[in-house]
Amino acid sequence: MAAPGTIAGLPAAPGIYRFRDARGGVLYIGRATALRNRVASYWSDLRGRGHLAPMVARVTRIEAVTCDSPHEAAMLERNLLEASLPPWNRTPGGQENLVYIRMDKEPRAPGLTVDHLRRPAANVQYFGPYLGGLRVRRAIAALHRILPLCYTGTRLRGAQLDMARARGFAGADRAELISTLTAVLQRQPDVLAWANAELEQLRHRAAEALAYEVAGRIQAEIEALDWVTSPQRVTTMDTSDFGVCGWSGGVLVRFTIRDGRLCQWSQRHCSQSGATPQLAATPAGWRGFAQRNAELAAALVERSA
Repeated sequence: MAAPGTIAGLPAAPGIYRFRDARGGVLYIGRATALRNRVASYWSDLRGRGHLAPMVARVTRIEAVTCDSPHEAAMLERNLLEASLPPWNRTPGGQENLVYIRMDKEPRAPGLTVDHLRRPAANVQYFGPYLGGLRVRRAIAALHRILPLCYTGTRLRGAQLDMARARGFAGADRAELISTLTAVLQRQPDVLAWANAELEQLRHRAAEALAYEVAGRIQAEIEALDWVTSPQRVTTMDTSDFGVCGWSGGVLVRFTIRDGRLCQWSQRHCSQSGATPQLAATPAGWRGFAQRNAELAAALVERSA
């Protein structure tokens, strides 16, 4: 059984974990908002997960990867489970749907919608992918509160036109709204901070007016927007194939990206000289991710020795 000391070596960060048995076989892959707490729960009270007790008894090694957000951890779990389903995992790819945000820039009917597939078209831009259709719809609702692109359409009539006028967006600069929405969805820090501040102010006003249901809905939308705009690099719309490697303490960690998706993760003992060519081939933007996870892998190996 994995030593408690191994669990103590896990960080309180989002990521994914992998359990192996005495033969090195993968038993289970899971994700966590806080790795240490989540993994420790298997060795405490399983509560409604009593069926996992036989698996826990077989765990001899714990491996983990830290991610930059819970969304990234969820996406990485999905990719790994689609590539290979361990015996104690039940669902290939996890539970959430993969979706995109579609921005229609057509002057007659601009706006943001959720799409399950990318359908290239004139005056259309896609963002994502994201996990969780409900979360993404809530994020779009949040953006509609502060940047209602659909109210700048040239075909508005009746109640929609009245609402656009009441909110001061009838005849608004469509290009400016598109630019700001693009900056939010591309995770530009200053624009994200502005968007969050605007939404928090709306929530505060609703609470002051005793409209607690509205305030609660805005809070859910704030959390959804944070999910959509949090760092996430393990699944992209890029179709590149490459490898990412990190080395620390005699352990080489390798991640394989296929069609823009990080879909394989391996680690093995390796000398520094043997690792050098693979480290040199790792894209600069991935080196920090690979290095910190190599250091984590080496620390967990040392604790389990």
